Amino acid sequence: MFELMQALRDGANALKSHYLNSISINAGCELFIEFVRLFPHETKSFDDLKVEIGKQGRQYAKEAMSYRSKIADLALGFIKDGSVILTHSYSRVVMQALLKAHKLKRISVYVTEARPRGLGVKTYEALTAAGIPCTIVLDSAVAYVMDKVDIVLVGSEAVVESGGLINAVGSNQMAIIAKAANVPFYAMAESYKFHSLFPLSQYDLPTHTPNTLAFPKHSVRPADLSVVRPSTLSVHTNPPPSPIRTSTSLAAIHSPVQFSMGPDQTKLNPEVDYTRPDLISLVFSDVGILTPDGVSQYLVGMFAG
Repeated sequence: MFELMQALRDGANALKSHYLNSISINAGCELFIEFVRLFPHETKSFDDLKVEIGKQGRQYAKEAMSYRSKIADLALGFIKDGSVILTHSYSRVVMQALLKAHKLKRISVYVTEARPRGLGVKTYEALTAAGIPCTIVLDSAVAYVMDKVDIVLVGSEAVVESGGLINAVGSNQMAIIAKAANVPFYAMAESYKFHSLFPLSQYDLPTHTPNTLAFPKHSVRPADLSVVRPSTLSVHTNPPPSPIRTSTSLAAIHSPVQFSMGPDQTKLNPEVDYTRPDLISLVFSDVGILTPDGVSQYLVGMFAG
């Protein structure tokens, strides 16, 4: 049994090595290893035990494919007709909830751009293709748009033992602003993303390294910044042409060329952040609608056997 557990841990490490951000992978692997550890050893031989564990594991994986649909059904009751929803980046479970709500109710969606990966564009394109009114919001404009929003709905990389949320960077500031504006902040998470971590701050996350937000050893010159042509969506954000054409400098100001961080600067920034449990209204999961305290109790019970 000890050798089997070690083989599972080695396999989990090999799987996690293929991902820059392996928090959700780590949560699922830990859950399965704990399942194997607590599995009743009532079979006649160890070979039979391994066969039964594999059978149960495959059955769980099959059932897990339906979790997003269950979560979407739970969220429907909290999405009213005519709701304006703010979401962040791209989440498969949030997408399923929004598409299901669109079939039954009238909804409109604001989605953040979610730099540096820009996955908000993917959400925008999918929702627009489904006929849902959707607008992309700059990450820095979340406070600006919050007064127009009825609820905030985000996915998760992991829900931790404190009841807090680990998700795409920017989720924490969104939750802080929603709390200040008295807007409900809902998280959606499959139960295999429940993680036995207990971070107290951003710097306790497993993704945090000494290089995160570190000052460069040499000064950064303007030439180090990358010049990026606007995306296909830049037509929505470019300023209108200026009626004044007396100066080439003014023309340069209204140029569509955009400046953004290069890959070296992007690497210094975090991909995920931690949102405290007191900022989260509810967590929608396949095991039910939970408060952050409820998540904490569920995790303690799950890993205590």
